[in-house]
Amino acid sequence: MSSDFDATEFVDGDFQAQKSPRSGAATGPGQPQRAPTRDEVDAKVAVAQQKLAELKRVQEELERERATLEETRRRQIEFQQGRQETIQHLTRGIGLLEEAEFNARRDAEQMSQALADMRDAQTKIQAINEEAWTRENFSVELTRALTTLENARMEWNSAQLKFPILSDTPQGTGPGSVNGKNSAPSLFDTYSFGDLCRLGFALTWPLAAVALAGLLILLAVLLRR
Repeated sequence: MSSDFDATEFVDGDFQAQKSPRSGAATGPGQPQRAPTRDEVDAKVAVAQQKLAELKRVQEELERERATLEETRRRQIEFQQGRQETIQHLTRGIGLLEEAEFNARRDAEQMSQALADMRDAQTKIQAINEEAWTRENFSVELTRALTTLENARMEWNSAQLKFPILSDTPQGTGPGSVNGKNSAPSLFDTYSFGDLCRLGFALTWPLAAVALAGLLILLAVLLRR
């Protein structure tokens, strides 16, 4: 059985080649490492460029995301401010329109009532028939007619006070009115300066003639003495 044993079966040829003196001298402890080859440097440069490109892509994505978020924030602020301002405007407008609507409805109701009263007064006046009066009822009918006329006049005056449109000219805007009060037109607004001079001469020359005559008489009396 001992003759069948072969020692070479337990020898690793690759391991023995790595333990050669040249190999041990190149990789042994205390020996300087070899310089990187160009291929290794190119490979590292390519890896660095790839990492930079990836970082640049990530940065661009973050910039786009930041711009999107800022636009969203701006729109949210615009919406909140616009909603608050719009609510304030609408609230104020609703209040003003409600008040105006109430006043308009009240004025319309008053106008409708005044219109009905004026029509009723007109009908009553037109219904007066003087030809149907007799000697016996003349005084009574006349009194009744005057009362009807006075009531109609009161309705008219009341309507004029309530509705300026019934007046011929708006108060305070007619000719010769100052601050709502009537005043006589000024002579300076009616006549020119030359007309005023002629008017003054026409008014004062009789007095000047009388004064001149008196002065002549006085001189004559003095000369006779």
